[in-house]
Amino acid sequence: MKVYINGTFYDEADAKISVFDHGLLYGDGVFEGIRSYGGKVFRLDEHINRLYDSAKAIALEIPMEPAAMARAVEDSLRENGIEDGYVRLVVTRGVGTLGLDPEKCSEPQVIIIAATIALYPDEFYEKGLEIVTASTIRNHPAALNPRIKSLNYLNNIMAKVEGRQAGCVEALMLNHKGEVAECTGDNIFVIKEGVVSTPSIDAGILEGITRNAVIELLREAGHEVRELALTRHDVFVADECFLTGTAAEVIPVVKVDDRLIGEGKPGTVTQEVRRRFMELARA
Repeated sequence: MKVYINGTFYDEADAKISVFDHGLLYGDGVFEGIRSYGGKVFRLDEHINRLYDSAKAIALEIPMEPAAMARAVEDSLRENGIEDGYVRLVVTRGVGTLGLDPEKCSEPQVIIIAATIALYPDEFYEKGLEIVTASTIRNHPAALNPRIKSLNYLNNIMAKVEGRQAGCVEALMLNHKGEVAECTGDNIFVIKEGVVSTPSIDAGILEGITRNAVIELLREAGHEVRELALTRHDVFVADECFLTGTAAEVIPVVKVDDRLIGEGKPGTVTQEVRRRFMELARA
């Protein structure tokens, strides 16, 4: 594997950053997870725009133009001979002192890792996931806006730990108002009587690239899609439920907190939107 760091490709064993980098010391930085299908990067411009928006929100100046960043992502895939894969694009604050002051950091570090990924086994896509609700709530949006895709993912990790301890690979997170927000790494959708609903941005969620693509696909197919406040009750009584994310793509959920969703198997709308999404991704 070749890893891109600040314009140069390094062998995996030689791809290193300083232990004094504030991305490591304090989670000070931003990132994007990006997919490629058949050698084409899925919605690259949207990912790049979100990266730069996240950086701007934390006063981090990325030392290259967006167009150059996009080319570097594509170069990383080619350098590693990857057509169907996953790219982790990271920008850290850079090397600094043992203190929080970002003004004492050197040049930000740009790191691009291109690899293959299989987040879930095929069985989960065929039979569906079982998830639980975590007691760890989503970060309060007034403290740190969840639309910033920062390197500090401890909030999500603690919820993931709860899910794993309950024997589930994913966990549902509520916001500070007790409303459904998102899962630890994916957005959530529910379907009731033909209407598709998903938490709005106001719920304190990351505005997922895959989420937005799925909303577009559903509306193009004639489905009513609502972005609104949801509670666990809405999830429990749903006819179908599915998650979306860059790595997960579209994956059905068949049980939440030991309650069967619908008939306890992937529903027709879920299967339809997964098929449409994969067609879009590989178009």
